[in-house]
Amino acid sequence: AFNTTDITFIMIATILVMVMTPGLAFFYGGLVGRKNAITIMMQSFVALGVSTIMWVLVGYSLSFSGDYYGVIGNLDYALLSNTSASTPSPVSPALPLYIFLAYQLMVAVITPPLITGAFTNRVRFKAYILFLVLWQLLIYYPLVHMVWGGGALMQWGVKDFGGGIVVHAIAGMSALASVLYLGSRKVKDLPHSIPLIAIGMTILWFGWFGFTAGNAFAMNDVAVVAFLNTAIAGGFAAFVWMIMDWNMEGKPKLVGFLTGGLAGLVVITPAAGYITPGASILFGIFAGIICYLAVMLKNRRKWDDALDVWGVHGIGGFLGITLLGIFSTLSVNNDGANGLLYGGIEFFKKEVAAVAIASLYAFLITILIFFIIDNTMSLRVSKEIEEQGLDKHLHGEKAYNK
Repeated sequence: AFNTTDITFIMIATILVMVMTPGLAFFYGGLVGRKNAITIMMQSFVALGVSTIMWVLVGYSLSFSGDYYGVIGNLDYALLSNTSASTPSPVSPALPLYIFLAYQLMVAVITPPLITGAFTNRVRFKAYILFLVLWQLLIYYPLVHMVWGGGALMQWGVKDFGGGIVVHAIAGMSALASVLYLGSRKVKDLPHSIPLIAIGMTILWFGWFGFTAGNAFAMNDVAVVAFLNTAIAGGFAAFVWMIMDWNMEGKPKLVGFLTGGLAGLVVITPAAGYITPGASILFGIFAGIICYLAVMLKNRRKWDDALDVWGVHGIGGFLGITLLGIFSTLSVNNDGANGLLYGGIEFFKKEVAAVAIASLYAFLITILIFFIIDNTMSLRVSKEIEEQGLDKHLHGEKAYNK
């Protein structure tokens, strides 16, 4: 029988994850120049269309039905065939498949737009739509299947509570690949609205509680621990990042504080339901330091990852999975594992290996995807368009009419 409390909880969690995509649109929109804000916001919002269509057609099925070689699912549930309102979900008999499917849909919607912060002001809209399609088919669905859908990594014992591998690491490595393939922006661009960045990050932070706690897929003690761990890691990391900024730049920055919060939330994501609240303090502190240093490294290497997707999501996801391999404990979650601190040497090795393999795979396949797009259509905007702003040319809209 279905549990109405669990259903209600996952419905709320689904709404929380849904608002993360508009939150990302505002966050990224504020971080680019006023003539390019519509373009990057459109890249986030359009995923609510494209990824929903894909998820219903083939995405859910390829991720969560059947198994080919441990790498991808089959098409048993394509177009939601062989399902009904009474079909139970794969994660819990108390939860209907349809609400699980809706929750996972919102995770699929938010993941690819994370990458857009790296290649800002460079990619044509039609090329981006094709990127959304190919990236999900070739990278996202296989990884979801392998880690969450009964595939090879799941069978091997790899744990990833909310998406350190499946969301952040692969998005962050794809971000780096995209920047190395496309090269730098021709025109310097600065954030046009810090208040808009703050609104976006507020919505992301708000939604993140559904993004972590929802992955308990039940209203239980694991959901509660995940919820608290999310709050702790975000707060600690934001403050630590601000201190790093203060120390390095001489002033405490609002955008730095917000970026630190984002890093802490990324790092806690894979571990939220597997670790103690005490450990989540360390996750937050490490997030604020390591991700900050990753952004410094990026600046030194002159990689034009405009909005620090690699440093925050790529390195953050990698860090979160690695720390999970150390701090994970069965005392918090029976479905978890014991990490290095609790004698789980093998588990630690598996976590690091899994995130390394996934990161490398995402990096290489993203290069391939951009190569394919580059050779089938116009991928990059001209220097003239970049100088005049992408919004007018690509979308015929202005963020601000004066």
